Amino acid sequence: MWSYLKRVLIGKPLKTLDEGGMHLSKFKALALLSSDALSSVAYGPEQITTVLVALSAVALWYSIPIAVVVLILLLAITLSYRQIIHAYPGGGGAYMVASANWGRDGGLVAGGSLLVDYMLTVAVSTTSGTEAITSAIPALYPYSVPIAIVIVFLIMAMNLRGMSESANILTVPVYFFVVVLFVTIGWGLFNIVTGNIEFQAPAAIGKAVPGVSIFLLIRAFSAGSSSLTGVEAISNAVPNFNAPRSKNAAATLSIMSLILACFFAGVIFLSYYLGVMPNGHATVLSQIGAAVYGGHGVGYYLLQVSTALILAVAANTGFSAFPILAYNLAKDKFMPHAFMDRGDRLGYSNGIIALAVGAVVLILIFHGKTTALIPLYAVGVFVPFTLSQSGMIIHWFRTREGWWLGKSVINLIGALISLFLVVALFWQHFEKVWPYLIIMALLLLLFHKIHEHYRKVAEQLRVAAKSTVQIKDFDGATVIVLVSNVTKVTAGAINYARSIGDYVIAMHISFDENPGKEHKTANEFKAEFPDVRFVDIHSSYRSIAAPTLRFVDVIAKRAAARNYSTTVLVPQFVPRHPWQMALHNQTSLRLRGILNSRENVIVSTYNYHLKE
Repeated sequence: MWSYLKRVLIGKPLKTLDEGGMHLSKFKALALLSSDALSSVAYGPEQITTVLVALSAVALWYSIPIAVVVLILLLAITLSYRQIIHAYPGGGGAYMVASANWGRDGGLVAGGSLLVDYMLTVAVSTTSGTEAITSAIPALYPYSVPIAIVIVFLIMAMNLRGMSESANILTVPVYFFVVVLFVTIGWGLFNIVTGNIEFQAPAAIGKAVPGVSIFLLIRAFSAGSSSLTGVEAISNAVPNFNAPRSKNAAATLSIMSLILACFFAGVIFLSYYLGVMPNGHATVLSQIGAAVYGGHGVGYYLLQVSTALILAVAANTGFSAFPILAYNLAKDKFMPHAFMDRGDRLGYSNGIIALAVGAVVLILIFHGKTTALIPLYAVGVFVPFTLSQSGMIIHWFRTREGWWLGKSVINLIGALISLFLVVALFWQHFEKVWPYLIIMALLLLLFHKIHEHYRKVAEQLRVAAKSTVQIKDFDGATVIVLVSNVTKVTAGAINYARSIGDYVIAMHISFDENPGKEHKTANEFKAEFPDVRFVDIHSSYRSIAAPTLRFVDVIAKRAAARNYSTTVLVPQFVPRHPWQMALHNQTSLRLRGILNSRENVIVSTYNYHLKE
């Protein structure tokens, strides 16, 4: 049943040799990896206007110069990540750059930040998509959190089907949004030029606004820079492109950044010209659509539908980049090796599932509020931006390749602006971003603990050159068979124990609840196996684990004195259908778990398979 359901949801398994067919063209990659960056125009410009309007509606004109600075930062970041793509074509983005140039801890800070940021990407995208849905259908507003969670799991299921297939699905909503927003911005500008839309801004550009301070402008700039999140995703996923990978990835990044710049500038200008004010029930983009299309007509609803779709699938950028980053960290032994395993569809399934679970937890913690997530989201991406761009300066000064000095200047500009944004975010939004410090400290500790564990394991398992492994020679074998009652399972286990052991002991645990059962079991066993020693241990506290462990310790000590090995044989029956396992207790599983803690005891399982 489960296998059939898995095939329906995920699809049939792919051979490893089919991996080449899972690589992406520029057309598919743009849909798969740019949805996060492109969708940010639905909430990034709104963050700027929200900060400015809090002072006065007249301050809305400051969104224009702030947008210019954001676009300059976008240019610097794009040029920097193009360099990273060519310099580090193996993927990994900021993690690889920071590790190579700032050392292990610098790389772990960048990698850890991006891991959290991709979870926030999924959370922010799905909650923003839900807000677009509830703006168009207000009756759904009370169900925002469940809707966001459902969207997360739908995108997870889509990604478990494989990268190429999810790209096929994503091309429709991504390119639909690109076309609709280009038409909306173009139609709005056309109506402005032809005079069909009048100037409605509260104040002209340059008008003095009492109370405006540098702190307010920095706050608005740092909030609006959230529109640049997702730009780094392509540099993380270079190995997923068709050959030549670096060239195709760099071209895709340039196309994405150009579209993003046009959208961001267009939305900012229209929101200013139309005098759009943020409110809790209609997004800025929704109000622009209503003004441009003259009300809630077909054009407006197409914009809302396309926005909801792009925001919902924008989470897919995280699903594309997080598993690859987790793979690189696992390969360097800073995350569990399970993140290196490929699923049936050649994707890193464990990374996909872990990302979905983390995003759902964030949605529940922040109650599905996008504005509460964005400052933490921005910190998570601008810290890696700073580390990667400053790391590239070190890279160019070390390699001195090509126009290295000019490239260093570009990286320096991007690094300084990114660093400024990180400082500004902590300064202006400390009450919202302080969890980043705690999360990063815990992640770094976790990374180092995992790495230390793998290092110690390798040391203990490594066979030194020109040496032989010392294998102990035993004079005999003691086998302890755990018995709950006398059945065919018990009979099979005893017979097997006789075949491998010189000394066989059957051990049974009895309880106060049924005092007659212990004598009955002992009598049945002795009648069936008169030559096997039977030990009945009474447990007043209904515990099986503790008495078993004590008995095994005693026998193992005696066996060691005789130079005998000690094996504990745990009998169990296996139902014909996997779902039937839930109908039986898992005592054998628990016993194997506690017995595995004993260094000189071998734990073995005897399986008896049921036919019906």
